[in-house]
Amino acid sequence: MEEVIQCKNLTHYYGAKLVFENMNFTVKRGSIFGLLGKNGTGKTTTINILNGFLQPTGGECLIFGENTQALSPPTKAKIGFLMEGHIQYSFMNIFQIEKFYSAFYPDWKKEPYYELMKKLEISQKQKISKMSCGQRSQVALGLILAQDPELMILDDYSMGLDPGYRQLFIDYLSEYAKAERKTIFVTSHIIQDMERLIDDMVVLDYRSILLSMSPKKFMDSFKQYRFEFRNSPPELHKDEIIKNFDIIKNHATVYTFAARAEIENYLRSKQIQFVDLQEIPMSLESAFIGLTGKY
Repeated sequence: MEEVIQCKNLTHYYGAKLVFENMNFTVKRGSIFGLLGKNGTGKTTTINILNGFLQPTGGECLIFGENTQALSPPTKAKIGFLMEGHIQYSFMNIFQIEKFYSAFYPDWKKEPYYELMKKLEISQKQKISKMSCGQRSQVALGLILAQDPELMILDDYSMGLDPGYRQLFIDYLSEYAKAERKTIFVTSHIIQDMERLIDDMVVLDYRSILLSMSPKKFMDSFKQYRFEFRNSPPELHKDEIIKNFDIIKNHATVYTFAARAEIENYLRSKQIQFVDLQEIPMSLESAFIGLTGKY
């Protein structure tokens, strides 16, 4: 399958501060790819490099085989970008803003835009300035869909959206992308939404990639075990087995890719007297927090 995005040994500094170093990932054609991470791990920095707004300190990113620092006009025309904040001309109404944007895109397809507006039950004469943040974001998405880009880059689309609008956004975007075989690169702080949307993901830690795999594989292999300890609080440390842990009173929780038997042997090797070891099911959001830590 063709790789639409390729980031190779990507490194960036802000002054003396390292954001990430030697970061590598690819995005396949027709897939929905999620870039996840806590605040400050470099999600928006990566978005800015992909769009050519920021030159990386080292390494390179390619989109459709071209370096993002020198994209040709035909390649730029294949990319739709939704930035955080959903900026629009608020004095226009639904009909006017569609006509305005259509003049800039020779392959403009208005049908997806008006289909989404119909789902929102918004009148064509309603002004952008009179809409909620959630409605404005849907207008922004509709305008991107009408551009008919091969690649959509969506930077934290969920800002200001209530659960209903997020659900609409995800359902419509997912159905459209699969039907039209579009490629989508998305970031979001709402991890629970990603479980239903993305095909592959990268989880960023400070300065590097923490994880790269599909959400399904991650959820199948990453485990949360909880147990009660009888002696003094165990001395647990992050290592090859324990990816993260919590200790509250006489209960401990560990997060790991190891199987139950391996965890039992590990705890015994550390002279930890434990009882009632249980595997606790997790959502993608819980697993994300378990992997990256609460703070």
